[in-house]
Amino acid sequence: MNDTNVQSTVLERLTDEWEALTPEAQKAARYVLENPQDVGISSVREIAVAAKVKPNTFVRMARQVGFEGYDDFREPFREAIRRGTVSFPDRARWLQEISKSGDLGGLYADLLGAAIRNIEDTFAGISANQLKSAAEAVWNSRYVYTLGVGVNNSNASNFTYLASTGMTQFHAIPRPGSTATDDLAWADKRDVLIAMTCSPFRTEVIEAVRIAREQGVTVVSISDSPASPIILQAHHGFVVAADTPQFFPSSVATIALLETLLSFVIAVASDEIVERVATFHKRRHQLGIYQEEPE
Repeated sequence: MNDTNVQSTVLERLTDEWEALTPEAQKAARYVLENPQDVGISSVREIAVAAKVKPNTFVRMARQVGFEGYDDFREPFREAIRRGTVSFPDRARWLQEISKSGDLGGLYADLLGAAIRNIEDTFAGISANQLKSAAEAVWNSRYVYTLGVGVNNSNASNFTYLASTGMTQFHAIPRPGSTATDDLAWADKRDVLIAMTCSPFRTEVIEAVRIAREQGVTVVSISDSPASPIILQAHHGFVVAADTPQFFPSSVATIALLETLLSFVIAVASDEIVERVATFHKRRHQLGIYQEEPE
């Protein structure tokens, strides 16, 4: 059962036990039913003020519906925030609440756990054959356009930068002063588009993928849902886990996937790629870009 369903079960329990609750407990329960997003981000004192009852009323309400206390009752709502099933502002407020409570050690553990879990969950759903197929499409293409906006802009740019150490056909879009759709104007069946966006999905990325498909471009999509518009339109679709206590989707699994995809591209490439990489880095040493170790 996922965390959203667990939260829903708690709300259902409140309605099932409604008649058994005291009038004051019903006031508390009514507030929870009408404002479930507040439960995970507010202290018991804050939520009691909002519901116009005493803090102990929430404790008694929680016990009346089968929980050991209010913290036990609130946990499914907090977990929903960790899993990213509430709005960005609510998740930001929850982070502030953690800071005020002094429980940053718990936040640290939650962030670390989410990062590890995201990588495990992502690669558990992806096979080596899927990556190999996408890598071959990338290597055999004329041009590769990597598209990411917002939080994914740096991910796309970093992938392009790393690829450029051995290959010349990679281009990060949108270019400064341009739009992704304009940058794809002359793309065709010889080319590949690597597009990425997580919920809430960016419309310009969805539109670029649609246009690329119309032009015959091979689409490699990275998103956080199998129902994502860009996954549904992809020739090679990869679903990443992006759950996090943070207020924006985590990029940890996306970066790990991109690094792995690039490794597969190198692996399926012709032998000349090794010489290209060596030449690139030799040139950097010659230009003094790297700090040389003293002899």
